Amino acid sequence: MKRYILSLLLCVMACGVHAQGSADSLEVSILTCSPGDKVYSLYGHTAIRCQNFTTHLDVVFNYGVFSFEQPHFLWHFVLGECDYMVMPIPWDIFIGDYELRGSSVTQQTLNLSADEARAVVIYLMNNCRPENREYRYNYLYNNCTTKVRDVIEAVLQGQVEYPAQQEALSFRQHIHRYTGQYPWAQEGNDALLGAEVDKPIGEHEAMFLPENLMHFLDGAVIREEDGHERPLLKKSEIVLQEDISKKPTPSRLQRIFTPTTVGLLLLLFSIAILLYEYFGHRWLWVYDVCWLVLRGLTGLLLCFMFFFSSHPAVGSNWLVMILNPLAFVGLFLVVRAGVRDGMTHWFVFDFAILALFIVFSLLGLQHFGKLVVPLALVLITRPISYYLYRRKKR
Repeated sequence: MKRYILSLLLCVMACGVHAQGSADSLEVSILTCSPGDKVYSLYGHTAIRCQNFTTHLDVVFNYGVFSFEQPHFLWHFVLGECDYMVMPIPWDIFIGDYELRGSSVTQQTLNLSADEARAVVIYLMNNCRPENREYRYNYLYNNCTTKVRDVIEAVLQGQVEYPAQQEALSFRQHIHRYTGQYPWAQEGNDALLGAEVDKPIGEHEAMFLPENLMHFLDGAVIREEDGHERPLLKKSEIVLQEDISKKPTPSRLQRIFTPTTVGLLLLLFSIAILLYEYFGHRWLWVYDVCWLVLRGLTGLLLCFMFFFSSHPAVGSNWLVMILNPLAFVGLFLVVRAGVRDGMTHWFVFDFAILALFIVFSLLGLQHFGKLVVPLALVLITRPISYYLYRRKKR
């Protein structure tokens, strides 16, 4: 039934576009929806609205549609091989969804000629055909916002010139503007994204975020082949106001247990363990086992993404220096030494790697978030504690 309705919408739109003289009644707008509180909506959303005042058809083309019911969705997500699709949605349904969320929606009406407006609609309808509607999603370079920008640039009779950005930020800095109120989501992003996202980017790359694109469209002009220049936008208006009452507020526990707080607590606990071992002449090797299991399991995911995933930037994530499957080798050696109360050279190797990582983190070549460095300090207390234990035992 849903496919039938969508097909009917496209047919009606097509009739309106191809009818004689009807292109003058077409209006194309860019919609920018403010961020939500879900992980997938933290950065907002962009879509294209096409209104045909002759046929009274009002359709939003949404490039942000995906389905968890796709075969092996999670596996393809880890590999960076998720396919999103474009889908036409009636305006009333689209705006109603964002009204329920409490998000604002800003509409920027494009300053298009009749031929350009017709070309946009035909382009979008062709994209919605079953054989064309899916595209390989890329978080930074090919998402629902960059697809909208590409549609505009593909059909205009001239070249779009955007205003210069005031400050060249990195991908990570742009992302942090939206994850600051969600510290654990931000920490997760920082743990997965590598050094590639810490390089300053230009105006075109910065348009991967909806509100960035909205900003650049606001001052953009179309330069035609004859040199004539016209504003890209005809007008801009807020068609839906944000409802702050529908925005959730962090709980007290969420405000207290931030990544920074948890990192410091873990460090204090590990120092307490070290002192207990030192003055108690004991080595709590089971504590090492717990950390090695966690490092190994986390390292499996990070290393798999580092070497095999198509996700952008994960292949330059140097967090794999301390979180990798080599921890399972250390697990075997530590358990054997702990059971026999014998010696192991694992901690010499581990100390060298952890110390190298801490020095590397100070160089600023990659931002590691607020939890990683305290975590590295926690881990380096273990070889120190083992060394002190063996020294006393001798």
